[in-house]
Amino acid sequence: MASIPHITVLGSLNMDLVAYVPHHPLPGETLTADSFATSPGGKGANQAVACAKLSRPTPAPGTTPSLEADATAHVSMVGTVGADAHGAQLRSNLAAYGVDTAGVADAPAGTATGIAMIIVDKPTGQNRIVLSPAANHALRPDDFSGGSLAKLATTENGKLPDLLIMQLEIPFDTVLAALAAARREGVAVLLNPAPARALPEEAYAGLAHLVVNETEAAILGGVEESVLDDEAGLEAVARGFVERGVENVIITLGGRGVYYMSAESKRKGLVPAEKAKVVDTTAAGDTFVGRYALDVVGRKDGEFDIEGAVRTANKAAAKTVERAGAQDSIPWRDELE
Repeated sequence: MASIPHITVLGSLNMDLVAYVPHHPLPGETLTADSFATSPGGKGANQAVACAKLSRPTPAPGTTPSLEADATAHVSMVGTVGADAHGAQLRSNLAAYGVDTAGVADAPAGTATGIAMIIVDKPTGQNRIVLSPAANHALRPDDFSGGSLAKLATTENGKLPDLLIMQLEIPFDTVLAALAAARREGVAVLLNPAPARALPEEAYAGLAHLVVNETEAAILGGVEESVLDDEAGLEAVARGFVERGVENVIITLGGRGVYYMSAESKRKGLVPAEKAKVVDTTAAGDTFVGRYALDVVGRKDGEFDIEGAVRTANKAAAKTVERAGAQDSIPWRDELE
């Protein structure tokens, strides 16, 4: 294997059913969609695709990227799909973007692939999402019993990843088991706790990167969301995470930008958002995570430039919101150059 960094994403794979509407429906209201699309998604798969696409230039038409040629990272996906058409499409779509799918397993017979029902408000690009996890819940804590991370060693030489990325669209106990195993094995973790829920205190100890939006930061920080309306509140919440053991805290704020804090470098601050004409916000956060992760594993000897990573990730996310869809909207590396 080439000596490029290895990123593994452990998480969800869903088929997105997306309706574009003139406004979000009110209770009891029936709307006729302006258009409808079916596309591969899931926060886990989206983040794997973001890492893969942003690590390599746009491939020639009609070609499939190799796993490592022209790439700055080897990207693996670990998750579960149903033995159905949606599962097959999700696998093939990941491969088409250069993601290693050796860790994508079939769920038990009769279990369907996960579904996400997404309603996009066309005037603002804002979305509302309802999940049916299905096969994603076939990932169990037993897969990481005894602190083992063997399930994540999906490359040919069995090497553990340099960075493990997780979200909360797979069973919560599975995430906690993988987090504990990663800590035991010395594997750095980037946790994007979405959908948001409170985490046990031990989840923060030694956590390399915590990436949250405003709502998630408020829930995990135990504060009202209004506390995050100014920089002083953002600093207080971020410092709370650092004091609990997080090394790097990122709070994404949509149009307001991104607040960051690093325990290692003591750097902190608010980075303004990139200007963009918003079409669809789906996968914007996942794109941010993917681009940020590439800077994490690409760091040379010395201090991690957290502000530089945030600025580059902001730029990638801004490009994503200017396009409709999830994985298709994520840019390739050369589109940011």
